[in-house]
Amino acid sequence: MNFKYIDIHSHTNFKAFEEDRDAVIMRALDAGVAVINVGTQIDTSRFAVEMANKYDGVYAIIGLHPIHTGASYHDTKELGEEGKAFTSRGEVFDYENYKKLIVDPKVVAIGECGLDYYRCTEETIAKQKQAFIEQINLANEYNKPLMLHIRNNPEDKTLNAYSDALEILKEHARVLGDVHFFAGSLEDAKGFVDFGFTLSFTGVITFTHDYDEVVRQTPLDMIMSETDSPYITPIPYRGKRNEPVYVIEVVKKIAEIKGLPIDEVANQLVVNAKRVFNLK
Repeated sequence: MNFKYIDIHSHTNFKAFEEDRDAVIMRALDAGVAVINVGTQIDTSRFAVEMANKYDGVYAIIGLHPIHTGASYHDTKELGEEGKAFTSRGEVFDYENYKKLIVDPKVVAIGECGLDYYRCTEETIAKQKQAFIEQINLANEYNKPLMLHIRNNPEDKTLNAYSDALEILKEHARVLGDVHFFAGSLEDAKGFVDFGFTLSFTGVITFTHDYDEVVRQTPLDMIMSETDSPYITPIPYRGKRNEPVYVIEVVKKIAEIKGLPIDEVANQLVVNAKRVFNLK
């Protein structure tokens, strides 16, 4: 498939798309948008692989989200209704079960893995770090890139998930990857780019200027585009459920911030994704 755009981080494998999943995927593919669905635990990872094998132009990333390493509240868009809210079961990373998935040729990376300090304790941070290292080891074994989830706690400035994650990578990783939904500082961005990781941006850049300078100063060949759908819908679709075809708006905004033609940016972002994820 020759695609013009790529959404390198989507969750159309989530329950939020249960009623119209095929239509959502076909809207993206018909618009020239390739899609990478990202797992957050073993079941959503399995389904991402299943979906990848159903469509040309759709790929899968498998892994355990740091929040899912402990029991915690989660959005019903991910696993479905269980009352008004539900609790993550607290999955322990099962190396052997993920190995069974990683051998599928449509699996292009491990993730989303990393550190999430938004709601955390010393115990939950320790569990996250252990799961992160195990997923790095799996990525090393199969020479697959990493899809990172990193989030700070805005109420606790003494912790920096970005610097902690980078330290772990420098100690353990023999592969590169992408920092999904980058929301760190310019200094954080430089640290990851210098280490060889790309940064991906979501629809949030269409309605805030908080990340303009990071986008502006990051080399175009180290940037990728994503939606993180069903979340963070870009302008002009705010208020609707996000979906992969809306990644076009993210690409337009990156081009605007960098003062470059959209076709040049769109082409380079696809080249970047093919390089990082070894897409055939």
